[in-house]
Amino acid sequence: MSALERLGIDRHRALFDEDCSPEQRQTADCFAFKWSKRDTYESESMKNLSKNWLIDRYCGGDIDKLTEWLEGGRKIILDAGCGSGYSAMLFFGDHLKRHDYLGVDISSAVNVAQCRFEEMGYPGDFMQMNLMDLPVPDGSLDLIFSEGVLHHTDSVEGSLKYLAKKLKDGGRFLFYVYAKKSIVREFTDDLIRKRIQNLSDEQAWQALMPLTKLGRVLGDMEVEIEVPEDIPLLDIEEGKIDLQRFFYWHICKLFYSQDLTLEEMNHINFDWFRPLHCHRHTPEEIKLFCAEAELTIEHMDVQKAGVTVVALKE
Repeated sequence: MSALERLGIDRHRALFDEDCSPEQRQTADCFAFKWSKRDTYESESMKNLSKNWLIDRYCGGDIDKLTEWLEGGRKIILDAGCGSGYSAMLFFGDHLKRHDYLGVDISSAVNVAQCRFEEMGYPGDFMQMNLMDLPVPDGSLDLIFSEGVLHHTDSVEGSLKYLAKKLKDGGRFLFYVYAKKSIVREFTDDLIRKRIQNLSDEQAWQALMPLTKLGRVLGDMEVEIEVPEDIPLLDIEEGKIDLQRFFYWHICKLFYSQDLTLEEMNHINFDWFRPLHCHRHTPEEIKLFCAEAELTIEHMDVQKAGVTVVALKE
């Protein structure tokens, strides 16, 4: 049986609900655009970078932990905000052949996901829906995976609590949300997001390219600077830091990797700047949200970029 059959969901149920917030409609449009550009995220370099980051954050570098979480029979996995299935395919890999996967996304990227799953020979069901309107019964899921999605909903807290109800007792919720950044970068990022708001997705993609090019120039310089002492007024810590990383963490997100092409780096910058909803939270806030959702945190990976959580429903 497929995930939909096991959950008792009509495969032909009405899909995307247009009666959602303007921000969610914009999210649907911009992610449909981004995930349609398959040449900007399917290189081996991009996939290796992404896969290693997923395993490090969720499993502490030990992929065998995922096998442990999926032991004990055929599980139902919900990919909440699946996009093109990119993260799920990298993280779960051949586990997808042994369990029942349901990918849900507010954007038409679910069509890209279905195509990519078929190309890899992975079974899976897909639905284009608002995550806050799932036809999934409460207490029916074994695992929820939501990689970089909840911060694009109307409320991280509300989405987390709503989805947690769908888990079985003993089920796990794996998710990643953005962390708050230093003062200047918070201001700059929101300013850029606002300035490209009224552009088309293609125009926004092109408008961000000069930022991406600057990030590459700074990264290629391989220059290290030293901040002589802490600057509490700007949330900047003392110490040596690469010049590109200083810009990245404290001035503006200018993603750089020497292993990626300019278009691939722009893909990552677009992912950050384009969605109108881009909530950032502290680890303390995430801990509170989980407690109120009756989730026990088993593992929390806190980085400057974001907070990764593995939580158990009890």
